Amino acid sequence: MKTTPEHDQRIAKMIFASVYPHYIKKVETKGRTIEELHQVIEWLTGFDTQKLQELIDEKVTFETFFKNAKLNPNAHLITGTICGYKIEEIETPLTKQARYLDKLIDELAKGKKMEKILRQ
Repeated sequence: MKTTPEHDQRIAKMIFASVYPHYIKKVETKGRTIEELHQVIEWLTGFDTQKLQELIDEKVTFETFFKNAKLNPNAHLITGTICGYKIEEIETPLTKQARYLDKLIDELAKGKKMEKILRQ
């Protein structure tokens, strides 16, 4: 399924700090911790908790967030469907990266073991 330029632009301009509380709520509601959420985000992006907080405080867009990220070399192993899109078929790199993050957080919330989430 192809994404539209409008869809890609909406993701690029979205403020990470506006979505982050939803990530927390999603994982905590399912009995997971903020520390686990941060572990997943750090695995994907290379951002430790301090850097993550700086980016939240700066109210960076997803475009800036992922431009500054050092994407994990195993990120390509993240596959499946999220938000109606098959991740491996998304052509726009930024949209694919945002969906990688969505998928990892979804797996965390669903109770998957951390080793599986982090593709170890």
